Amino acid sequence: MPGRSSATAVFAYGATAGLVADLALGDPRRGHPVAAFGRAAGAVERVLWRDHRGWGALHTAACVGGAAAAGALAARAVRGRSTASVALTAASVWAVVGGTSLGREARAIGGALAAGDLEAARERLPHLCGRDPQALDGPGMARAVVESVAENTSDAVVGALVWGAVAGVPGLLGFRAVNTLDAMVGHKSARYRRFGWASARLDDLAGWPGARLTAALATVAGGDRQGAVRAWRADAAKHPSPNAGPVEASFAGALGVRLGGTLSYGGRVEHRPVLNGPGRDVAVADIERAVRLSRRVTALTLGVCVAGRLVAGAWKRRGA
Repeated sequence: MPGRSSATAVFAYGATAGLVADLALGDPRRGHPVAAFGRAAGAVERVLWRDHRGWGALHTAACVGGAAAAGALAARAVRGRSTASVALTAASVWAVVGGTSLGREARAIGGALAAGDLEAARERLPHLCGRDPQALDGPGMARAVVESVAENTSDAVVGALVWGAVAGVPGLLGFRAVNTLDAMVGHKSARYRRFGWASARLDDLAGWPGARLTAALATVAGGDRQGAVRAWRADAAKHPSPNAGPVEASFAGALGVRLGGTLSYGGRVEHRPVLNGPGRDVAVADIERAVRLSRRVTALTLGVCVAGRLVAGAWKRRGA
C-alpha cells in the first residue's frame, strides 16, 4: 500500500482499481453520479438561462467549479490516509469513465446488425450517439458505432485519466463535468448557440490533451500503424471538431476503414469530409475490432499517465 506522501502510488493503485471496477461492473443502472450531476446542472440552467454567452459562462463556471470543488474537499478529507485516498480515487475513476458500457452498447448494436435486425439496432443507437437512426442503413449504423467508439474512448476514458493524473480527484470530476455539460448545452441549437458557447469551448480545451494521446496510442495499439499515422496527419484537421478529428482519423487508419461523410442529427444533415479515404467501407465486424482497439488504448493510457507522474515527480525532486 502506498505511503503517506506517495501521490503517484495513490493514483496508480486507485486508477487501476477504478478501471477494474468499470470492467467488472460497468456503469450503475441507477443512481449514476454523472446522471446526478446532469440533473443538478439542469436545475442551475433553469435559474441562469439567458440567450447570452455571459450567462452561459456563469453556468459553466458554477457547474464545473462545483464538481471540482467537491472533489477537492473529498480529497482533502482523506489526505494522509493512503487506503482512503486510493479508495476515493478508485471510486472517482469508476464513476467518471465509461469504457465498459461503451463497449457493451457497441457490441449490442453490432449483434443486432449481424443478425439482420435493423430495427433493434436503430432502437439502441441513440444510447451511443446522437445520430438519427431512421436515416441510417446497416452500414451507416456500423460506421456511426465505430466513430462513436473512437470519440468516446477519448471523452469517456482517456481524457478523464489524463486530468486525473494531472489534478487527482478534482481533475477527474472536473473533466467529467465539462464533458457532460458540453453534451447538454454545447450544441448549436437555437437555445444553446450562445448559452452553450462557453461549455463547448471549455470542452475543446479540456479534451485537447486526451484526444491527442488517444490518437497517438491508437497508432501503436495494433492494426495498421502506418495507416493510423497517415490518416491522422492527412485528415484530422478536416473534421469540424478539433478533438474528434485526430481520434476518428487515427482509428480509421488503424482499422483500415473510411469514416466521416454524410451525417444526420435530428433532421439536420451534415456533409463531413471522409477520413482515411484509401480505406474500405465499415463492416459489422469492425465494431468488435474498434472495441478491442479502445480497450488497448485504455490500458496504454493508464501506463502513460502513471509514467508521466513518475517523471514529473522525479523532475520536481531534482529541481528541489
